Order: sequence, then structure tokens, then C-alpha cells
Amino acid sequence: MTHAAPELVLTGGRIYTVDPARPWAEALAVTAGRISAIGANAEIAALAGPSTEVRELGGAFVMPGLVDVHNHHFLAGKEELFELRVPIGASLDGIIDAVAEYAAGLPADAWIVGGPWASDRLTEVNTAAALDRLDAAAGGRPVMLSDDSHHNRWANSRAMEIAGVSAGQHGVLTDASASGRATGVLLEAAGLPVARAQQAAGGLTPEQERAAAKRGVEILSSFGVTAFQDAGVSTHILEALRALDTAGELDAWVVTSLLINDEIFGFSAIGDALVFDGERFRTPHHRPDFVKIFLDGVPPTRTGAFLEPYLPDDAHGAHFHGETLLDPAELEGWLRRVADAGLSAKIHCTGDASVHAVLNAVEAVRAAGYRDTRYQVAHGQFVHPDDVPRFAALGVAADISPFIWVPGPIVEAIRDVLPRERADRIQPNRSLLDAGAVVAGGSDWPVSPSPNAWEGIHGLVTRQDPSGAYPGVLWPEQAITLAEAIAAFTINGAEAMGLAEETGSLVVGKSADFVLLDRDPFAHPETELVQTAVAETWFAGRRVYAAAERAEG
Repeated sequence: MTHAAPELVLTGGRIYTVDPARPWAEALAVTAGRISAIGANAEIAALAGPSTEVRELGGAFVMPGLVDVHNHHFLAGKEELFELRVPIGASLDGIIDAVAEYAAGLPADAWIVGGPWASDRLTEVNTAAALDRLDAAAGGRPVMLSDDSHHNRWANSRAMEIAGVSAGQHGVLTDASASGRATGVLLEAAGLPVARAQQAAGGLTPEQERAAAKRGVEILSSFGVTAFQDAGVSTHILEALRALDTAGELDAWVVTSLLINDEIFGFSAIGDALVFDGERFRTPHHRPDFVKIFLDGVPPTRTGAFLEPYLPDDAHGAHFHGETLLDPAELEGWLRRVADAGLSAKIHCTGDASVHAVLNAVEAVRAAGYRDTRYQVAHGQFVHPDDVPRFAALGVAADISPFIWVPGPIVEAIRDVLPRERADRIQPNRSLLDAGAVVAGGSDWPVSPSPNAWEGIHGLVTRQDPSGAYPGVLWPEQAITLAEAIAAFTINGAEAMGLAEETGSLVVGKSADFVLLDRDPFAHPETELVQTAVAETWFAGRRVYAAAERAEG
């Protein structure tokens, strides 16, 4: 019996496989887009045939392609191609200047859409005077700017007028010093009428939607991501992915999460109209296998649900905990219905009360016999200690995203609404791992400004801000090792998404998804992890990104 020679052989590398049975190798072979052999140089080199491309790596570090268990690739691509980009961390002055400059190049009635404004700038933008400045900068055009959580919006007067949004409506913030005028800050679902008004004024064409999805994947490739889960989609994103893969242009494994409820996006199809209709969009590299449930909001705007109360303020008093968006019966009912349809679930939880509710619901569903359905707690920033061991016991993966296990603007905003001793006990990643949970890394890009996993890995290992802009260490006892952090962004993410048989480690038979790095991260100080860069990204045996080519281009 003869075997076809591999198309590609890489030798002379320092290959970290993330396979416990064989963590290190020197060479690998690729046949028909799959890893066909991995091992020592001489062993693998001997497999080469006359037409095999043989490449000597010269000691370059190779590892599996990175896996991002939580992002919004389409929104990120759309923002880059079609929207205003506010400078990261901009002050009110910076936001206003960006809007004015952008408006100058638009028709008189065009919408100004973009962001993000930083969560810790809320007090600056949340005044009637700031709204007046936004109105002036827009020159009569409607404006809708998302914050860095993408849960809240700042809209100007013209946008609110078009959408029928006014003071007194739920989630519409007002300025007490200006006779209760709306400030344009719209929390969670209060921003949906504005989003829908903007879409009604003229959304993207199908060609533009495909371009947005493709651009998102291109950026992910440049950061070494070869598999990801989009954490909230509707029909237009599903169709863009289907079209890309059908055309041979989808350079990643993609798992999508179909929205059951929608507190922030304003998509037209959600719930029953969407989640049981996803199968028609399935392609070889796109798996519409999950649903997405929003169970709460975000702590900075007191929309996360907690077991203990927020700090008191004038609007909520001393005993406000936040609340879940679905009651226990609704949540369990949805989990049973989608499990019957063969769908897994990603549930957005930022407060410990919502995490507790998810674990209770999953416990009931497991007891009813649903053993194989995958569940992810998305974010899980705050987890009661008694609930930590329940993740592993119930087979619930911890989708840790975005990169807020270090000091930064979102953490600063949380410190404004929770007692410091609670606010700083965020992302118990060490405890979850020690309890046996699957801990999977996600960027939540564009909530994180980039999907660079090495920023997240740096923070997981050091619990320090990789940029150095925010000093200090956040709950250092929850730091994890470099090997554990890499696993979180490779095999653990693949396992959480249901892709572990395809990707996440370099094992014979899996897709040939790997990255070449500019350094061996194990050979450098942990304080330099963020400096790690991707030299090349390979997906299914094809090189889909090369830093040198990008630099030359």
C-alpha cells in the first residue's frame, strides 16, 4: 500500500503542539489540508516526495492557530470599513472633534455611526451640555455612538427625534441639572429604536455585508486566529458567512451564536424566527451550532445582575442588585427547546446572580437527560465562590472575555458602582481552572480594541495591563501559567465551541491550522508576552497571512 507524499513539510522548528501526549516536535507534514505527520526532523523529512514543498524553519516557533471563543467579527469589519472610529480613550473633546471632522465629509442628511467611547467617560458625555456639543458637531445630522462595551449608545438630539426616543423612557438618561433633559445616553435596549432607525435609513448591501465579514476574518488572520465564535448573529451575518465559504473565501472555522433576545444590536430577526432556521446557512467551515441569550447587561450601567447590591445612588437606592432579563422558567424553557433542536447555548452573564441562574438552569436541563449539549457562560466576570466548582460538574465552559482581568477603563468604571473589594475580585480564572472547568479565551472584539490574544495571554499570566497605561495588579492570586493561557486560546476554545476534533492542537488528522511567531514566548520574560507577534498564519494547509508580505504591500 502506498501513501501520497505530503504537499508541505516543515522542518527545523520549535513546534508546541498543545497535545499533552506529545507537547513538542521539530517537524510536521501537511496533506490535503490536514496534518499527516508530526515528529522529529529526519522522520518527517523522509516523507517528502518530488513535488513536496519542504521548508526549513530555522528554529522558528510554531503553535496551533489561535481560537477566539467570543468576538463580533462582522461588527468589527463593518466598523473599520464603514463607520467613524473614535480614538481609544478619547475625552469628550476628542469625541466631539472626531464627530465634527467625520461629519464634514458627509451629505447633510447622512447618519454618523461609530465609536467607541470609553466606559469611564460616562460622566463626561452624560450631560445636556455635552449633548448640545454633539448636536453642533454633527451639523444637523443624526449621530449614534456605541460605548466600549457595545451595550450602550450616545445619540444626539436629531437621532432621538427620528427614533421617537425621549426623556422618561426606560434606559434614557437625563440631566437633573438641566430640567431633566435627555442627555442622549441610552442604556442597553433603550438604544435599539435608534439602531433600527439608522438601519431603516439605509443599511449595508449584501456585497458590503460580505466585505465586512471578510474584513473581520482578515484582521483575525493577521493575529493568528484560525477559529472563532461570533457571539451574536442574525440572518445577514449568517448569509455573509455562507456566501464567503461557498466562494472559498472563508479562512477560518466559524461557529455562530443565533440571537434568542437582542438587547444591543437591533437586528431584525431574532428568537423563534431565527434560531430554528440556521441550518440552511451551514457550510464546511461555518457551523451555526449555538444560540445566544442575554441574561443581563453590564456592571458600569448597573444592568448586570448581582447577588449583593450595587453602591447606592440617587436613581437606585441602597438595595439595588440589578435583575436578569429572563426569569428562571423562561431560561430553562429556552435551553430545553434549543437542546431538542440540537443547539448549544452561549449565555451572557456579567454579574454573579446571572451566572448562578445559568448554572441552576443547566443543572435542571442536565437532570432531564440533556447530557451532550454544550453550554458557555459568556464573560462570567463575577462568580460566587460556591458556584466555581459547578462549572466542571455541569459541563459548563467559562468563556472569559474581554481582556478585563487587568486594570483598565472597564474595571475603573466597575469600581464606580461596586465596593472596591468586590469590584477587584473579577475573573477568577485560576479558581475555575483548579476546579476543573474548561476556561476558553475570547477577545469580545471590538469591545477589546483588537483581537490580539497575546494581550489577553499577557494579562492572564501577569494580571497587569499590557499597555502600561493602568498601573497595578488586579487580583494576582488568579494569575495562570503561560501553558494554561495558551491552552485557553487554543484547545480549550476549540473544546468549548465543539471544534476540538478539527483544530486547537497540532495532532495527526486535524486541520493544518498553525501560526509561526516572531519569538518563542516560553523563552522570554512574562512581562514581554504582549510583544509576541504573528509572522505567518496557516489555515487548512494554506498560508492566509504573512507579516512580511503585509509590510511589503
